Amino acid sequence: MAVQLDARPPVRPAHRTRPSRGARLSRFDTTYSPYLYVAPFFLVFGVFGIYPLIYTFWVSLHDWDLLGAEHPFIGFDNYTQLLADPDFWHSVVNTLGIFVISTVPQLLAALWLANLLNRRLRARTTWRMAVLIPNVTSTAAVAIVFAVLFGRDFGMINWLLDHVGITAIDWKANRFAAWVAISTMVDWRWTGYNALIFLAAMQAIPRDLYESSAIDGAGRSRQFWSITVPLLKPTIIFAVIISTIGGLQLFTEPRMFNSGTNAIRGGPLRESQTVTMYMFENAFAPHYNFGYGSAVAWLLFALIAVVAVINVLLLRRLGGGARKEVSR
Repeated sequence: MAVQLDARPPVRPAHRTRPSRGARLSRFDTTYSPYLYVAPFFLVFGVFGIYPLIYTFWVSLHDWDLLGAEHPFIGFDNYTQLLADPDFWHSVVNTLGIFVISTVPQLLAALWLANLLNRRLRARTTWRMAVLIPNVTSTAAVAIVFAVLFGRDFGMINWLLDHVGITAIDWKANRFAAWVAISTMVDWRWTGYNALIFLAAMQAIPRDLYESSAIDGAGRSRQFWSITVPLLKPTIIFAVIISTIGGLQLFTEPRMFNSGTNAIRGGPLRESQTVTMYMFENAFAPHYNFGYGSAVAWLLFALIAVVAVINVLLLRRLGGGARKEVSR
């Protein structure tokens, strides 16, 4: 009986080779190097952002007199006193009033200006650089110039109003007039900055959409409201967020607009005192109550956080609507 032998060689178990040192370093670099690259930002943010925030909250729980040697723990008494302080709510109303009056016209003007700069103009680069000049100018210099323009006796604005039969306005002593004057200053400084943001977003819109709509008979106005604005919704919400944060932290413009010994009060009756000015008044001269000022800072932070969350929700909703319109 013949036996047939298998001529194939026996299968040996695969030999597992250890990865080389270069391969291990490459895998380590791929896995951990991104964390090392971003670590400096988080370290700097932790030192100059997180730590001061936590420390400020700790100070707000104490009766922290800057001139005193002891700082007794009082819990949330500063917050309780602050919520019952009419001057604090007066500053909140001033801040929100200036914010609304300045932000809405500012963003509308920036949107119109960006649409104008997006056209084929002569010396477009020069015009685009020119709109950023107010943002480069020193805030203190801008505030001083506008304080002179809105002067009660010799201001140019009252001089122009007198030519049209309007009685001179005391811009610093009238609450709403002070809001308008400070808002004009803010608008002049930041409109060009927002216009360049809108312009960059407009240039990313495909030109085919405008050409197709022009073939269908749509004019520039129709193209602006039916194509440009819907596709700019995420950028508009971003500009609203930035303007909200800056508007709620407004300090330099109203502080420089008012002069005298009590300029930090925003006028004799606190006509234009913002929350940041009220915080500075209590934390430093003349009260030196650092604990109370820290409580003001934390409530301002909470206000900004709430508004930011609302804007993020709007961004997601309107951004989704914009994507649906693009897909059509």
